[in-house]
Amino acid sequence: MSTTAHPSTESKEHRLKRYLRNRAADGELYFKGKFIADDVGMSPKEIGALMVKLSESATELEIEKWSYTSATTWRVEPV
Repeated sequence: MSTTAHPSTESKEHRLKRYLRNRAADGELYFKGKFIADDVGMSPKEIGALMVKLSESATELEIEKWSYTSATTWRVEPV
């Protein structure tokens, strides 16, 4: 069962990373997961979990948990 769930997670991670790279191509990007959820086809909860993972693994992006006001705001910048 976990083998079918894993590729789905990788696909979502890749999709989110590509979206962030494109949106942050010209400089810093600040966002809350709930505002990009429709753009990437994920729930805000999924985005939050993937952002933590990407902050540790994405070498081409600098990802920082920026602030928390009713939801986490993330700062993303190309390296």
